[in-house]
Amino acid sequence: MMKGLKKLRLLALFAVLTVFLSACGEKDLSTLSPAGQVGKDQHNLLILSTSIMALVIVVVVIIYVLAILKFRRKKVGEDVIPKQVEGSMKLEVIWTVIPILLLLVLAVPTVYYTYKLADTKVMDTASADTEANKDVVTVNVTAKLYWWEFEYPNQKIVTSQELVVPTGQKVYFNLKAGDVKHSFWIPSVGGKMDTNVDNVNKFYLEFDEESSDLKDGVFYGKCAELCGPSHALMDFKVKSVSQADFDTWVDGMQATADRKTTGSVEQQGEEIFKNSCISCHATSGSGSGTGIAPNLASFGDRNRIAGVLDHTEEDLKNWIQKPEDYKPANTMPNSLTTNKGKEFTDEELTALSAYLMSLTVED
Repeated sequence: MMKGLKKLRLLALFAVLTVFLSACGEKDLSTLSPAGQVGKDQHNLLILSTSIMALVIVVVVIIYVLAILKFRRKKVGEDVIPKQVEGSMKLEVIWTVIPILLLLVLAVPTVYYTYKLADTKVMDTASADTEANKDVVTVNVTAKLYWWEFEYPNQKIVTSQELVVPTGQKVYFNLKAGDVKHSFWIPSVGGKMDTNVDNVNKFYLEFDEESSDLKDGVFYGKCAELCGPSHALMDFKVKSVSQADFDTWVDGMQATADRKTTGSVEQQGEEIFKNSCISCHATSGSGSGTGIAPNLASFGDRNRIAGVLDHTEEDLKNWIQKPEDYKPANTMPNSLTTNKGKEFTDEELTALSAYLMSLTVED
């Protein structure tokens, strides 16, 4: 008896902890705090399905407990046989019709939202209509080991690691992978979708609020498909801004093609960059992506280095020297390879870091 009570206490404690832990999700990374209409629709489906399952469990438990209490041996005696209901038409209809009704309640909205959220006809129309392009934001997402490239074909710009989107409208995505299977997921905004090497998946998301009020000023995106040793470190950031700020950002990205570097240290860093990093990285956001390595046009505006390190010059120096130490199996070579067999001096690293931090398009 005492052992049973102890187990019951542990179960009760676990249930209470579960309730508290369910509220631990941050707004920038929690599916329980949807920040867009797609996320809200999916959240409502989750609540509906959970409610139906909970209802079924509660009813079954109640019937089970009542049966135990009513037909206890102590209460009815040894020789009592309950009424036999085998072949009862009434009961057969009840436990056939009720599950069908519950399935319909769950299936109808699920099918409706599945087709609704897969409707990307507007994106396809815009691709063929130059005028329509102005009102449609399309992003070609390419997932790589272990970083993300975001190309805006209608605006003719490209960036990496940090997705910038306008609020108050649908943002359409073409998803593909450049090496192995990945999965694109912004938990607070909508469900995940796979990125494949052989085909392009399409869907859209909506961002209802600007991310500037969030803890780090961004929503967090993740790779939701196990893709290698640094899968857990393959994330990206999402800045949702007003339409006016988005237009300003696009203009700034387009202008990076003619950007001039000022400052003697930054100019020294630019020269080092051209002799070591330029073969893989681009510093202009105008045009299309190379797919070789992340575009660095707005590197100075990011809030993380390589997606995971603090955005400081010290962490940037460490990353340049030994990227393998921070993101295992990533494809960026160490400093000996990029600098023709020589380690970067501290002066060179300082100049290179200053140059990269100067690559900004935001005020």
